Amino acid sequence: MSPGIDALLEQARAGLHRLTPQQTVEAVRGGALLVDTRTETQRREQGDLPGAVVIDRTVLEWRLDPASAWRIPEATGYDREIVLVCRQGYSSSLAAASLQTLGLRRATDMIGGVDAWLAAGLPTTDRPADIRP
Repeated sequence: MSPGIDALLEQARAGLHRLTPQQTVEAVRGGALLVDTRTETQRREQGDLPGAVVIDRTVLEWRLDPASAWRIPEATGYDREIVLVCRQGYSSSLAAASLQTLGLRRATDMIGGVDAWLAAGLPTTDRPADIRP
């Protein structure tokens, strides 16, 4: 019998030090990598986040694992701080837990996702998104 998605989400979040939107801004200023996993439609509706790298959820682990042949240049080591963002902060929690399983111990996500970012009055950008296929 399956424990269900709510139990899986709770388990994932138990291992994360989740950040508020303002803490995310501070983490990025301190060198954290901000990764946006939202769909193109969601980004078009809500806007793009300044400084974020956009990585599709389907290839996230390959792009961020420092040992992967398909990693992005910013995937410099297993202790790199990575903050994942999705629309509301659910799928990003599961994705961050997956990255921690890979050994990226400082992977986490932002509480409330981009909905919370916008509610906090934080800016979006008009610059083209930094999309990493």
